[in-house]
Amino acid sequence: MLTHIPGVLGADQLTAFRNALDQADWIDGRVTAGYQSSRVKNNHQLAPGDPTAERLGALILAELARTPLFIAAALPLKVVPPLFNRYAVGQTYGNHVDGAVRPVEGSSERVRTDLSATLFLSPPDDYDGGELVIEDSFGAHRVKLAAGDMVLYPGSSLHRVEPVTRGVRLASFFWIQSMIREDGQRRMLFDLDSAIQQLAQVLPEHQAVPLVTSVYHNLLRRWAEA
Repeated sequence: MLTHIPGVLGADQLTAFRNALDQADWIDGRVTAGYQSSRVKNNHQLAPGDPTAERLGALILAELARTPLFIAAALPLKVVPPLFNRYAVGQTYGNHVDGAVRPVEGSSERVRTDLSATLFLSPPDDYDGGELVIEDSFGAHRVKLAAGDMVLYPGSSLHRVEPVTRGVRLASFFWIQSMIREDGQRRMLFDLDSAIQQLAQVLPEHQAVPLVTSVYHNLLRRWAEA
């Protein structure tokens, strides 16, 4: 399931983020890639543990904790602290699948990467190319969102970042271990939750609202790993 989450960051936050990233110490992105990924990866990243990355990443997680759509779609259990990448002209990241388990920098914790997230920080008019292309059974989905918007997609997806041909593309990326391991089950719970919200708005006193809500929570209780 691909989920577009608009407006994670506002205009003032985005300006502050971009100003901070302009002054950041970028390293070769291949330093954090595995053997196969490093062969197709050409970008720059902030190093894990970089103070700017840690500060901005904490702000992103605080905003997501207040974003109902993210909570409903991801049902998060653990989140890898956000990382940051930069693509200039000619840089790209070829087809790859994210590693199944990611370590958390500075700890012994491991996170299963059920979901991948990309938060766009550059306005789409600031650069050409740089689309995130996510492939699934329905084909290739080309994603280039407004600054401050985020896309969630299964960590098992084959994906790539197209070459940037003008400007600079800045983004944050990270991974989520969901309480619900299976994408199909997460999709059913998300659709059911959305239906409950709509029903509660249209018919708030209808006896079906608590009944359908109980079905949601009983399925969550059956499937969740927490």
